[in-house]
Amino acid sequence: TNCPCGSTKPYSDCCQPLHNGQAAKDAEALMRSRFSAFSLLLPDYLLASWHPSTRPEQFELDQTTQWKRLEIISAGNGDQQGEVHFKAYYVEQGEWQLLEETSKFLFEQGHWFYHSGNYQPQTLKPLRNASCPCGSGKKFKKCCL
Repeated sequence: TNCPCGSTKPYSDCCQPLHNGQAAKDAEALMRSRFSAFSLLLPDYLLASWHPSTRPEQFELDQTTQWKRLEIISAGNGDQQGEVHFKAYYVEQGEWQLLEETSKFLFEQGHWFYHSGNYQPQTLKPLRNASCPCGSGKKFKKCCL
């Protein structure tokens, strides 16, 4: 099956190696693997890939939240720091939500870590005849309504 991060690669060739301990090659790869971890309910990976200076003591995922699509707007990184601007679409308590964020990543000891971001959640109200927010290319009424 395709990876939840939207790369069109199989999960086994995309985010699964990172979830199993392989280091991400850049900030975008780590961002994609974190989205997949939210989608697949992997809180241990999310904590492990969070920078120690900003990592929460505890972290729980809502088992009912359905992460549907990741859209990378821009990504770039230097030797020690990276940034990814993205949109993540998800369904929570029956309502479509959009999380837009520009995330900061740090590279330390051979690994990229999520550091922080400017969290901007929004509630979506997709129209029946609009494109489905899941990214299928179908109309909302024929897909996820």
